[in-house]
Amino acid sequence: MALLRLHLLRPPPAPLAAFSSPWRRALPTTRPAAPASRLLCSNHPAAPSSPSPSIVGGLLDYLNESWTQFHATAEAKRQLLAAGFELLSENDDWDLQPGGRYFFTRNMSCLVAFAVGEKYRVGNGFNIIAAHTDSPCLKLKPRSASFKSGHQMVGVQTYGGGLWHTWFDRDLTLAGRVILKVPDGSFTHKLVKVNRPLIRVPTLAIHLDRTVNSEGFKPNLENHLAPLLATKCEETIISSDDKKSSSSTKIVHHSLLLQVLSEEIGCGSDEIIGMELNVCDTQPSCLGGGKNEFIYSGRLDNLASCYCALKSLMGSSKMPEDLSNEKGIRMIALFDNEEVGSNSMQGAGAPTIFQAMRRIVDSLMHQSMGEGALERALTSSFLVSADMAHALHPNYPDKHEEYHRPELQKGLVIKHNANQRYATSAVTAFLFKEIARIHNLPVQEFVVRNDMGCGSTIGPILASGVGIRTVDCGIPQLSMHSVREMCGREDIDTTYKHFKAFFEMFSDIDQKLNVDF
Repeated sequence: MALLRLHLLRPPPAPLAAFSSPWRRALPTTRPAAPASRLLCSNHPAAPSSPSPSIVGGLLDYLNESWTQFHATAEAKRQLLAAGFELLSENDDWDLQPGGRYFFTRNMSCLVAFAVGEKYRVGNGFNIIAAHTDSPCLKLKPRSASFKSGHQMVGVQTYGGGLWHTWFDRDLTLAGRVILKVPDGSFTHKLVKVNRPLIRVPTLAIHLDRTVNSEGFKPNLENHLAPLLATKCEETIISSDDKKSSSSTKIVHHSLLLQVLSEEIGCGSDEIIGMELNVCDTQPSCLGGGKNEFIYSGRLDNLASCYCALKSLMGSSKMPEDLSNEKGIRMIALFDNEEVGSNSMQGAGAPTIFQAMRRIVDSLMHQSMGEGALERALTSSFLVSADMAHALHPNYPDKHEEYHRPELQKGLVIKHNANQRYATSAVTAFLFKEIARIHNLPVQEFVVRNDMGCGSTIGPILASGVGIRTVDCGIPQLSMHSVREMCGREDIDTTYKHFKAFFEMFSDIDQKLNVDF
């Protein structure tokens, strides 16, 4: 979830086991024989399995693979291909058919996937779940090499509204994408993940900062947030532009950093000509708590929503008969850059969904010449904006409005705001809650206190930009925007069931309510 700004390509990645090593484990359903087979933070057995299959183990795998928005998109791509979805290119003509399942990526950080109902007719609507792949983090500066008192430091920028104090004294590393120059003179795009502690932002000892506990920890984000890479200052890489300028002595990246990246990728340091890297926490996502009822992880906001959306689309269109009675189009849209306003080619502020809907309608029209096909589809469509929600904090209960206090393990939270920071209306809330009622799923509601600012989501951006009915909802969580967040295990499975039911039955429910008659 983005903060309120107040004015007051590589091929599909290798199987997860190749990356996750001992961190990737199937969610246990019985007490395992040895601790090595558990995806837990302790050696205690997991809670009893639920009667229906759980997706929590898959979510933990997804989180442990998806250290960046690029890896999250690549892993979603891999799963969609494995499920039989057809990869499209925005640069090619599309030949779509009822019953078909398709997807495309943009910038390898944004993904749109959809399944066309067998009974689709021109003008029928789209049922969409939208989320975002990015999370607050630190990103390398274009010139990351920095020296301080004989130490090699890495220059970083803050991305989004993170709780930056939580990044101190963590075992950090780097992941993202690089641009490589290959021998034939062309260029290629590859994802990289340094799967070990590489950098660290150390705090100042209390002996040198005696007032830190009484006056608060207040680091200067420019001076005090640079991660430490190494002690010995070695030769660094100078950019080609700087080599041409005899007056320039500025360097770009530490040679040690490039060496680490090149070894990880399997290329020469001189082949790396561009990079976009995030600072990442190396601690794996896992289950925790006295009953292993919580998920501890970075990037829950908003990869938990992305995964539930992805699984619900694949789960609701797995077999041919799953789409046999569907009259509409089931879609998910996973965007980048929500945490900084969505104003990018790969963000929700771009016309990605509108363009995709138009192309889908045009491709499926075939010989039909119905008037206003896209416009009719838009008015029949419905969007679920899925972004994490603020659960009641037991140490700060006064931060929530008295009668709107979402709790962990009690289901999805529908978000309301009279000033349209969320796009929910009475109509859209009712339709979404009706699905939950039919399936006996819990639902909670949230409004922010009148004396506090309200965050926002991609919901209002898409509702106004596309002209589509929208409900804002989210999985309740604690420690939002921390390097390490937490949510309830049960809420993941509840959300999956709610999203899957939305895809399977919304078209029928929507026909029972007429507002503009």
